[in-house]
Amino acid sequence: MIKDENTLEDLITDFLTKVDIGTRLLEEYFGTRDIRRLWHTKAIKRCGKITGGVRYELHGIGCFIHLPKETVDFDYGPNGEINGFDIWRLYNFACDRPSKHKKYCDKETVEKEFKKYINLNKIKKMSAISNLYILTDLRDID
Repeated sequence: MIKDENTLEDLITDFLTKVDIGTRLLEEYFGTRDIRRLWHTKAIKRCGKITGGVRYELHGIGCFIHLPKETVDFDYGPNGEINGFDIWRLYNFACDRPSKHKKYCDKETVEKEFKKYINLNKIKKMSAISNLYILTDLRDID
């Protein structure tokens, strides 16, 4: 039996890469990666299509981006950051990609490793007012 060698960091990196791809497409189309203000001022609809059949759905403080072959759901950080993640979003992302992230289709596994990463200072809270976490640059830790 082949052991699943993916790490939580692999899952996080894959998630953030898809968020980056989607938000770049939003930026090309709307001129900004954080399109919430456009929605709140009614300049755009909550849901819509952009280039290449890509669809977006804004919700609360986040966005679903439906790329041609996959979907990513993320929340913006307090200042419009797109580098944040949480257990729920990582778990759902993995469940949408079971062949790539099978190990993380178990929420308890995600929770356990997430806590371990916090204790190892591999991830940290984005800010005191956010429920999102970010990868920590270990070179900056004494």
